[in-house]
Amino acid sequence: MIRSAKLPVLSLLMAGALAAPAKAAGDYPTTALADYVLGCMQSNGQTRDALERCSCSIDVIASIMPYEDYERAETFRRMAQMSGEASGLFRNSAPAKAAGSELRRAQAEADVRCF
Repeated sequence: MIRSAKLPVLSLLMAGALAAPAKAAGDYPTTALADYVLGCMQSNGQTRDALERCSCSIDVIASIMPYEDYERAETFRRMAQMSGEASGLFRNSAPAKAAGSELRRAQAEADVRCF
């Protein structure tokens, strides 16, 4: 039996758990994992095998790179695809190159392990 004094604490813990955004492997948000898997599956086929391999791939990347580094590299990659002179900063700057290299290394390791 739960004592009435413990109910407020239990309620606060449950409310905190419900309010927190979903996190998965390596503290990557679930939406980032799903976005990666969907993009990967578009490139590798809409099959169950692709789903498993793409899920494995983002898990490997998450085990290698902290989410903040992954997010930085993805931001540079997306901004570099924009047209215009300013997009060159996102392709050619030292931070952009370093972030891109780190992500490519993690993706290469994921390819070896999962594909």
